[in-house]
Amino acid sequence: MNQFQLRAVMPGDKHQWAALWRDYLAFYRTEKPSDVYDAAFAQLMSGGSDTFSGLLAWLEGTAVGLVHWVVHPHLWRPEGIVYLQDLYVAPAARGTGVGRALIEAVYADADARGVPDVYWLTQDDNPARALYDRVATRTNFVKYQR
Repeated sequence: MNQFQLRAVMPGDKHQWAALWRDYLAFYRTEKPSDVYDAAFAQLMSGGSDTFSGLLAWLEGTAVGLVHWVVHPHLWRPEGIVYLQDLYVAPAARGTGVGRALIEAVYADADARGVPDVYWLTQDDNPARALYDRVATRTNFVKYQR
C-alpha cells in the first residue's frame, strides 16, 4: 500500500469525515441523526482548547481513517488527561499502520501539551485490541453507564 498522510480535519473534509464516522458508528451498532454530525463537526472545527481535536488519515485523496480526542480535567492529574474517543480505520486500510499512526499522533499531541496520560474504551470483541495491546496497557476498570 502507498504511504498515507495524517492531517487535522479541515472544513472541506466534512463529506469524507462523515462517511468514516458513519462507518465507525455502524461498527458499534449505532446511528445518529444529521444534526449530531453537524454538531460534532462544528466541535472539531471550533479550535477551542476545551473541545475535540481530530485527524484524518489520507491515502491517494481518500480519507481512510479518523481519530478524535479531548483533553479534560482530572482531580488526580492537575495537567489533565486525554480521552481518545473515536478511532476508525476503513477495512481496506487495516493492517497498514494507519491505526497505530493515529494513536501515536494523539500521544504526540498529549506530550506536546504536557499531558502524559491517554486512555480510551473499546468493546471486548474489537479485533483492534491486538493493536491496542501493543501500544498501550490494558487496565482492569469496568465501565458502568446510566
